[in-house]
Amino acid sequence: MAHQTQYRPHKVIREDRPDGTVLLRSGYPPSDVVATSSVWLRRWAVDRPDMVFLAERSGPGWRELPYAEALQQVEAVAQALLARGLGPETPILIISGNSVNHGVLSLAAHLVGIPTVPVAEQYALIPGADKQLSYVAQLTRPAMVYAEDGEAFGRALALPELAALQQIVTHNVPEGADAFADLLAGAHVDLEPEEAKVGPDSVVKILMTSGSTSNPKGVETTHRMMCANQAMIVDALPFLQDRPPRIVDWLPWNHVFGGSHNFNMMLANGGSLYIDGGKPVKGLVDKTIENNRLMNGTMAFNVPVGFAMLRDAMREDPALRETYFKDLDMLFYAGASLPQDVWRDLHDMAVEVRGTAPLMNSSWGLTETGPAHMIQHELTDQSGVVGVPMTGGTVKLVPDDGDRWEVRVSGPNIFKAYFHDPEKTAEAFDDEGYFLTGDAMVFVDPDDPAKGMRFDGRISEDFKLLTGIWVRAANMRLELLPALAPLAQDVVITGQGQTEVGLLIVPSPAAVAAHELTDDNGIWRGAAFEDEIRKRLADFGSETRGTSSRIRRVLILSEPPSMADGEITAKGNLNFRKLLLRREDVLERLYSNDPAVIRL
Repeated sequence: MAHQTQYRPHKVIREDRPDGTVLLRSGYPPSDVVATSSVWLRRWAVDRPDMVFLAERSGPGWRELPYAEALQQVEAVAQALLARGLGPETPILIISGNSVNHGVLSLAAHLVGIPTVPVAEQYALIPGADKQLSYVAQLTRPAMVYAEDGEAFGRALALPELAALQQIVTHNVPEGADAFADLLAGAHVDLEPEEAKVGPDSVVKILMTSGSTSNPKGVETTHRMMCANQAMIVDALPFLQDRPPRIVDWLPWNHVFGGSHNFNMMLANGGSLYIDGGKPVKGLVDKTIENNRLMNGTMAFNVPVGFAMLRDAMREDPALRETYFKDLDMLFYAGASLPQDVWRDLHDMAVEVRGTAPLMNSSWGLTETGPAHMIQHELTDQSGVVGVPMTGGTVKLVPDDGDRWEVRVSGPNIFKAYFHDPEKTAEAFDDEGYFLTGDAMVFVDPDDPAKGMRFDGRISEDFKLLTGIWVRAANMRLELLPALAPLAQDVVITGQGQTEVGLLIVPSPAAVAAHELTDDNGIWRGAAFEDEIRKRLADFGSETRGTSSRIRRVLILSEPPSMADGEITAKGNLNFRKLLLRREDVLERLYSNDPAVIRL
């Protein structure tokens, strides 16, 4: 018999103001919030000393670190960091991905108020991305840098901005660096005075924003933000306290979702995080599948493409399907909306295995919101709902256009400042102190706020045609991607200052390999491929209304987006602004009579 998960129904308080704005709050009272995340670690080291906290693959099995041992290692490393002169003004730059030692180092730093700066490991592994890594180092001015493997990250460690730092490495320790084992040896330093200085407002992480429209900003993340957010999550998902949660998770810790939401969810509730070294990309998804065969979760977090890949694998593997779903309380998708066919297939597989469906949900938030501020926490039969406000927070809705609302938020989980950027900080809040998220939403049911809201794009990505018609580019992109799958890996919608909506397509490698294409100065040409794109977009156009949603001209990019030139963010998303600036000549071709343009 499947574990019976208890779900909490939505309850929303709505306040309509005379100026047309709307305030939404949860109808549930907020729970108490612990002062620092270190409280959780100390609690479970006593109450669940032998429970696995962190684990990573080691040979055919797992290297598992239980809570009691984790606390011992965290205290030893914290002593060593203090002995090396680190403190609140000397951050630690972490350039490698998720690992047990990465987790221990982070918790040790947070215990004594030393900020960590985790960055995407691609910055250190791709030679062309050096300037992104250098930018982060120059902004945050760390005193120490950590890398898991000195051989893999050796080139990055030799960069001028990193070479002068204290360097800590776990494997293949290069000359001049110290081994992580040296930190584990501890030091004769009294932790208590330094730990006593750390409180709710202590900055413990500087997380870089995605930088999809500008250079990334450093979000000062405090204990208060992280601890309040976990209390908010438990208020929405009380089953987290019914039994210790467990996840097998690849989502990177340099992102707020993987590093603050998922990591702290396990820590706050005495659960277990099994680190998945795979990713939802060709060549690495097999590792994810293997890890999910070896260990299952009570919760599953992934991006839509990751769930689609797992769905495809489970169609052919009943044993994997049984293992994956048998203990699952919740299946949570992040990023773009989960395609309805994938949602339905996963739902049906779960019912086949468990007899009942797990909670299939999503939430909404940003790096600046800690991250979760709205969540779908009751059963639904559709994908794409981001839910209702969580306890303790307020959602301020400002009328935008028609049934669309600009979203602003406040609450204990909201950041206070961007690192060393008072100008951007001031611009981020309105005159009432609400954070300007830049996102837009619509009600699922305008007459019933408890039905939740849907994401409706980024206001900053919207633009006007010369005709004065608004193009909702962000929302349109989300609709286009499934319409063009699997031909398109991503798309850029254009038309600012033009009379027609255009489209630049980043084709998937598989689609390029499957068609005979020729490169015409940065543009792929191929009759069969172009005909298929034309057909897909004609079908898409027939299902939409008005000039604002009708694609008129298309080019297919032959040069992949470059992380080195800032066209790809740390999250792997396109930086639309930088791509269009760098490829200004392509944009000119798109709005010309060039024969390479696909006209519709």
